[in-house]
Amino acid sequence: MRRIFGLIALLVLAGLVPALVPQAHAIEKQPAATYHARRVALAQKLNGGVAVLFAAEEPLLDLDPYRQDEDFYYTTGWNEPGAALLIVGESTASGINSTLFPEAGHKYQEILFLPTRNMRMEKYTGIKLDAATQGAAEKVGVDEVRPMTDLPKVLNDLISADRRVANHMYTQAGNAHAAALVQFAAAEMGTSSLPAAHDVAEMTTQLREIKDAGEIDLLKKASEASEAAQRVMMKAVKAGVTERTVAGKMYASWLKHGCERASYAPIVGSGINSTTLHYAENTRTMQDGDIVVVDAACEYSMYASDITRTVPVGGHFTARQREIYDVVLGAQKAAIDAFVSGKSKVGDRYHTDPDGLDKVAYDYVNTHGKSLDGKPLGKYWIHPLSHMVGIDVHDPSNYPTVLEPGMVFTIEPGIYIPEEKIGVRIECVFLVGKDGKLIDLTADLPHTADEVEALMKGK
Repeated sequence: MRRIFGLIALLVLAGLVPALVPQAHAIEKQPAATYHARRVALAQKLNGGVAVLFAAEEPLLDLDPYRQDEDFYYTTGWNEPGAALLIVGESTASGINSTLFPEAGHKYQEILFLPTRNMRMEKYTGIKLDAATQGAAEKVGVDEVRPMTDLPKVLNDLISADRRVANHMYTQAGNAHAAALVQFAAAEMGTSSLPAAHDVAEMTTQLREIKDAGEIDLLKKASEASEAAQRVMMKAVKAGVTERTVAGKMYASWLKHGCERASYAPIVGSGINSTTLHYAENTRTMQDGDIVVVDAACEYSMYASDITRTVPVGGHFTARQREIYDVVLGAQKAAIDAFVSGKSKVGDRYHTDPDGLDKVAYDYVNTHGKSLDGKPLGKYWIHPLSHMVGIDVHDPSNYPTVLEPGMVFTIEPGIYIPEEKIGVRIECVFLVGKDGKLIDLTADLPHTADEVEALMKGK
């Protein structure tokens, strides 16, 4: 890191790069009113309490691009490090304050606290906004912007006016800054501790499950870019090519399509590696006869996709590989056909819920095809069928989840047979439309074995 900073400093002094370069955020944001509406919706769940969310910190290594905390971004659209958001829920007689304490009521309030600027560091990272910046509130899109140094006092004033606010504080679980703020607030109030702060994810998870039109548009763009990279992959998989080479070509495609990063570490698992669920070393050289599981997708403007395709090295499945592939594809189709909006569930890890798509797909796998010793294939399926997708590739949800319009999730059955060096996973991203019907966001990408072989042959 120091060497990188030193090199940049020399370039600055030599006049080869500008001394101050505004930080470029190629992020397609939604309107400010959308983020404000989300903050209001969160405030309505606080029971008259307060929520404090902290932005992610600047990464320590330059090779790690900055990525904002998901809940913070969802409620602000702000993509700079070191900030904090405070939301105060309106307190009424039906909230935490009874009619016995009308003087303790308070109105809705939102404040973004910005950190003190580091002028020296900004020569390397670009100019940052602070509370003294002219028009800061308008640029950020919040009602009020204040210095980070004001946060403890604002919180102290809220608790002083109504001590019960301390019982209704919501912060990010496991966040060091949030924990320190709670402890400092306790010290200010002259007590050893405050009641434990609640996890704000209890509230944000409920809000994030249903995607609005703007989020759906971004998720579609993430899937389109991910599809394009999967097509690049299908043409790149050949004997003698390393798994890492294929991953690199996919990275290049994502960047070409305006994406910031991969949604997760790309998985390009050939041969025996195809049977390891989260294999990500990508070091093996592919050989004729291999089957390759490629689980790789990207983020577009903070929103993720998650796609897996399984392809044969050489462009042609063996009879056994095709047999397993067709079982997996059949399990996915069975789940799709069984889907009923407002009734079907995902996230049943034991495959026992009669309304669960997990059970439908698992039952299909167990009744179609056999292992080499003649047993059902269900024991070779080692992961859940689905997960939510959004700002996080594994967006939060309270599983098992009943699927409703506006939800975006994967359907990804898989069979992994180490003794045969055959692993097959097929993963697509689905949106539940307003009419309750499923929309496959990866519909343009090959699904069947024939379609995969045709694309690999350039047809």
